[in-house]
Amino acid sequence: MTLEVELAESPEPQERAEDESPEHRPRRRRFRPLVWILRIFAVLLAAAILTPVAVGWRVWYQARQDERPKSDAIIVLGAAQYNGRPSPTLEWRLRHALSLYRKGVAPAIVTVGGKREGDRFTEAEAGRNWLLQRGVPQRSVVAVPEGSDTLQSMKAIGTAFQRLKWDSAVIVTDPWHGLRSKRMAEGHGIDAAASPTRSGPSVQTRDTQFHYIVRETGGYLWYVTVARVTGRQ
Repeated sequence: MTLEVELAESPEPQERAEDESPEHRPRRRRFRPLVWILRIFAVLLAAAILTPVAVGWRVWYQARQDERPKSDAIIVLGAAQYNGRPSPTLEWRLRHALSLYRKGVAPAIVTVGGKREGDRFTEAEAGRNWLLQRGVPQRSVVAVPEGSDTLQSMKAIGTAFQRLKWDSAVIVTDPWHGLRSKRMAEGHGIDAAASPTRSGPSVQTRDTQFHYIVRETGGYLWYVTVARVTGRQ
């Protein structure tokens, strides 16, 4: 009698049956390819928009810095010269480098830059002669007459620094060029700072400044995503 009551009162078999019915089974989430494609596209789109904005801000921020640590040398990045006479852009860089030299930031100045077809002088020679004419001793000026762009110039300077056993430098260039030139110098073993010019063609108007910021943003992204990855640094 007791056994019959226990069997009658036990609901377990029925409950198991109900639990295992299709209505009570947990539903599995279906994989939806379109949803994931849209999510990935949204992430890539956000990155494509935010990355240049972030780099542009870094270009602008670096342009506002004036870094003058004691260093082995001051590097004057090249610009156009006309038959041995520095262009306005190059002359403003040389003036700023001369000021840093006289204030004792570094005991030497490095001028850099090659020449175009038909030129008699390199950018490095034009810069060196300008400095010598203003009283800088010959032993304090090193000309590196190579490079038609910043990357080539930094390669040549890196080699010269190794030969001279120098490690650090303050780079003189236009404000918007500071971030990219520092990274390229660091890529060639130089502990670099940047002290930009505050006068010259690159800082004349707001439109000019915006143009250079956009250009330098593209140049910096190319350097960190293409040149360094492919070993062209």
